[in-house]
Amino acid sequence: MSERKKLILIDGNSITYRAFFALPLLSTAGGRHTNAAYGFTMMLLRLLQDERPTHVAVAFDKGKTTFRHEFFEDYKGTREKTPNELSEQFPIVRDVLDAFGIIHLELEGYEADDIIGTLSRQAEQEGYETLVVSGDKDLLQLVSEHVHAILTRKGITETERYDPEKVKERYGLTPQQIVDLKGLMGDSSDNIPGVPGVGEKTALKLLHEFGTMEAVLENLDKVPGKKLQEKLAEHRKDALLSKKLATIFREVPLDVTLDQLTYRGFDKSRVRETFKQYEFKSLLNKLAEEGGEETAPPNGDTVDLAVEIVEAEELSRILADLPDTVGVQFDYAGHYHRAALNGVALGAPDRAWYVAFAEGTVPEALQPFFANGDKQKVFFDVKAAVYMLRDRQMGLGGRTFDVLLASYLLNPQDGTPKLEEIIARELNWSVPALKTDKKSPEPTLAERADFYGKIASALCRLQPKLDEQMRRQEVHSLYQDLELKLAYVLAEMEYQGVKVDTDRLRQIGQELSEKIERLTGEIYELAGTEFNINSPKQLGEILFDKMGLPTQKKTKTGYSTSADVLEKLAPFSEIVQKILDFRQLGKLQSTYVEGLLKVVREDTGKVHTSFNQATTATGRLSSTEPNLQNIPIRMEEGRRLRQAFVPSEAGWKMLAADYSQIELRILAHISGDESLIDAFANDMDIHTRTASDVFEVPADQVTPEMRRAAKAVNFGIVYGISDYGLSQNLNIPRKQAAEFIENYFAKFPGVKRYMEEVVVQARKDGYVTTLLNRRRYLPDLHSSNYNVRSFAERAAQNTRVQGSAADIIKLAMIRIAEELEKRCLKSRMLLQVHDELVFEVPEDELDTMKQLVPDIMEHAVKLDVPLKVDVAYGDTWYDAK
Repeated sequence: MSERKKLILIDGNSITYRAFFALPLLSTAGGRHTNAAYGFTMMLLRLLQDERPTHVAVAFDKGKTTFRHEFFEDYKGTREKTPNELSEQFPIVRDVLDAFGIIHLELEGYEADDIIGTLSRQAEQEGYETLVVSGDKDLLQLVSEHVHAILTRKGITETERYDPEKVKERYGLTPQQIVDLKGLMGDSSDNIPGVPGVGEKTALKLLHEFGTMEAVLENLDKVPGKKLQEKLAEHRKDALLSKKLATIFREVPLDVTLDQLTYRGFDKSRVRETFKQYEFKSLLNKLAEEGGEETAPPNGDTVDLAVEIVEAEELSRILADLPDTVGVQFDYAGHYHRAALNGVALGAPDRAWYVAFAEGTVPEALQPFFANGDKQKVFFDVKAAVYMLRDRQMGLGGRTFDVLLASYLLNPQDGTPKLEEIIARELNWSVPALKTDKKSPEPTLAERADFYGKIASALCRLQPKLDEQMRRQEVHSLYQDLELKLAYVLAEMEYQGVKVDTDRLRQIGQELSEKIERLTGEIYELAGTEFNINSPKQLGEILFDKMGLPTQKKTKTGYSTSADVLEKLAPFSEIVQKILDFRQLGKLQSTYVEGLLKVVREDTGKVHTSFNQATTATGRLSSTEPNLQNIPIRMEEGRRLRQAFVPSEAGWKMLAADYSQIELRILAHISGDESLIDAFANDMDIHTRTASDVFEVPADQVTPEMRRAAKAVNFGIVYGISDYGLSQNLNIPRKQAAEFIENYFAKFPGVKRYMEEVVVQARKDGYVTTLLNRRRYLPDLHSSNYNVRSFAERAAQNTRVQGSAADIIKLAMIRIAEELEKRCLKSRMLLQVHDELVFEVPEDELDTMKQLVPDIMEHAVKLDVPLKVDVAYGDTWYDAK
């Protein structure tokens, strides 16, 4: 019995176009429109689920000129220009297809229809069942016994499936007669002339009687109606031309075979990351509900590699024969903080070895290899390796290479790199996934050895390629001197963790519960009834229907009660501020009190956060499991959560060191603005100085409102704030906000010049760099869409500032860690939270640390303005302020 082969061919332009006009104009937080790409993806998921194809391809038009223009210059000449909001989404659609591992095709001089026609012909000859998906009924001419079509009928949700019988039922024609129909009636959307006055009804009558268009033209005397005869005779050439234009060309010279269109399912993690990137939230939920098809590795050549399973007693022989550079991949599952080590694979370019660990214990013979050794050890994540070895009282020394950090520095705009994607992109290798879910049987030792051995070999091969690319892109020193060194520092911080006073945390939780309960009663009293405060529908009915507050905006399900809406309503009614407080306290209770209690480790009494070094485009660190950087400190109740973070040793203190206005100081340095430099050089309050300059009053006459406005514009400028954004922040008219920004730039012309010049340079280079030469690529600077382009311009302006701030604190962390070790101090660095570093310090080292930490932080780099660090200490993190 022959293997079932089912090919789906999707008309990419047609489906994307229909999705664009079928769905409301959606966009990401950054302003990039996504409705067409979202609709396309929604249909793609449904097709893959319902049809279960073995082969898939998507065809796109390539350029505006095709071979049809050679014999009809005005082909498609009446079409309106594609909206920018739509054209900018085709790259997103291609990104989605890449994530799914689906090939997309286009060829100069041909249309998507022609590519689909050619592939469907080849597939039919080779015994495939083929399904063509489009919104264009022209493709019905391809329908046959083994080629069926799905056409969108209304938007993209209503579709109709066609086989030859369905075409006959709908038109009374065979699929081959569809081009005759088009020849007679023409198509205004493609500017195909046809015969004037002949519509679908007349054309069908003629074809039902005569069979083909040529037969109609040859039998004009038998055509009913003198007027119709004359039209057909007069426009004979137009009819023949129209049929020729409508006929799909099925001999396109494609350089792809049907085998290359093989589809084995998609890699769920890769698709998930793409959905996150474009904020396809409901599709993310759908992916989670359905479980996806986590089966297919990225396209590439299957690795054929010998992997030897080595017993512990044979290790000496293997270690002696290893090459100078060795790929190292630990065999573990889950998060590396809690991982049980099953073994390790060591890889050379052409072979690999796997060593199983007895009861998770690293063999003694391997310890010198990890601790120092003369071999360069290549990991995917050095920080994870350092942590796991540290957790087993072992060190990682000697030369190391981190594929994760190298790939991140080369492609920071892609987010956290995935190992399988790096391997596929750089080596064109495909390593089949190791099944470790509950539904699959436990992998055998041989299967684990094969999988991890191939990964280790790939790591070994990746090292020289990535190293060379970093040197070429001039980020090698950033990698070697900053990011790689920082990985060791962060691993130690993660290992140390932060002590949590759980009794104090529960007490804070109890106090929050009491406040929430009191607020609930007050809200019910003001509303005159009890209701579910967490229900947007019920809350909307109370505020707008019952209490008559002015409505701001509506959603499909009713009134919007989002935070921005409620903040605008707060001045109108006391109940609104109480609802905002209720929400904030509820989040503190659930996310931070209950959330933190769940992740305190029983064995250490600490939380051990993970610092993500390869995530943000600006180079800033992030924190997860738990996120200790996002504890809200604007509310006193949020700040008080820090009372639960305490030293792990009796008699020690918590010490916090915080850069003061580091981003504004960097802005002064890189813009060279004389007024800004002068303010910092003279240690003036920068917000008072700005208010004094902009409002043209002496510093001692600056009011709190003036300073608040100046502070908003100072920090807003760093993030590329608009007049609209500033008006929202300060609750002032947009015109007044625009004047304020204009006045600011008049007083600080160097800042304005920098803002303009950095965009021009970034557009020329394709990227922007930080003071330490970190790059961020910004292809959207050339977008024809204003919103997308504006977002990229703001990113160019603030990345140089934010990224430089991130680099500076990283450099300070490395130097502090080195100094602590050099001086044999017992003090420990525990946390990095934006511009702040947190330590636990023995009392007899307090004086040393109060001087040492700010000195290193303030002299991490030399700027045209001084860096300033505020230091405080106390019994808890809260007290260190």
